[in-house]
Amino acid sequence: MLKIVVLLKQTFDTEEKIVVTPEGVDERDAKFVINPYDEYALEEAIRQREKHGGQVIAVTCGPERSQDALRTALAIGADEAVRLDSGKLSDDSASVAAALAAVIEPLKPDLLLAGLFAVDSGSGSVALQAAERLGLPHASSAVKVDILTAAELMALPAAGETGPATGQNAERYALVERDVEGDTETVAIPLPALITAQQGLNEPRYPSLPNIMKAKRKPLRTLTVQELPEEASLAAAAPRTVRTQLLPPPPRAAGKRIPGSPAEQAASLVSLLQSEAKLL
Repeated sequence: MLKIVVLLKQTFDTEEKIVVTPEGVDERDAKFVINPYDEYALEEAIRQREKHGGQVIAVTCGPERSQDALRTALAIGADEAVRLDSGKLSDDSASVAAALAAVIEPLKPDLLLAGLFAVDSGSGSVALQAAERLGLPHASSAVKVDILTAAELMALPAAGETGPATGQNAERYALVERDVEGDTETVAIPLPALITAQQGLNEPRYPSLPNIMKAKRKPLRTLTVQELPEEASLAAAAPRTVRTQLLPPPPRAAGKRIPGSPAEQAASLVSLLQSEAKLL
């Protein structure tokens, strides 16, 4: 039996038109979805529960609208959901990680799963910071995950290469195949641990109509920062970074046609790269 916690984030749909203002993304016409990489994490949690038994708890930090993402997670197959109200939190990753770690700790998960990064901010640090606060080992960018007992792990042909490090003794281990810049690496880490999901880990399922109806009866609770332990509340209230402004990228300039012979074109191109693009 495994207790699995999945960290989810509700993000705007990058396939839709996004209007960026100095205050952030204009939410009035934005469509919000579960962060795509978190969908892989949720699917993996459900598959591991189907294989080993146990419970899947979806956790998010966000405003009231992020409950829609949790309801979707419940409809897909999560057993419970918890929303940490982000109203009193900054968008600083250290603050969010401190608060989420305080939510996760009493749940005592055997496995913590999250997406590799969030497509709205491009950041992939919140889950890793939470794992550090919880004292959990972690493996990122997973494309395959197997949960094994210590005996099963040591019985593998390559146990000498992927086996646990000296001093790491646990009942169960995660054997993780990681994407490492075009190649793969296989590591074994003792549970409890954090694993972040890369594209290709699995094929996320869609919620069925019966499960959508069942999701309405599944428990979904909301916590505030004030309900967290005092130490976590203080850490969450002390952001390490502050975003002062958000700007869209500048419009793409029109292309230039460089006249002359190939040698003249090459010389002109180098000059433009030096004077305008500042690349050389």
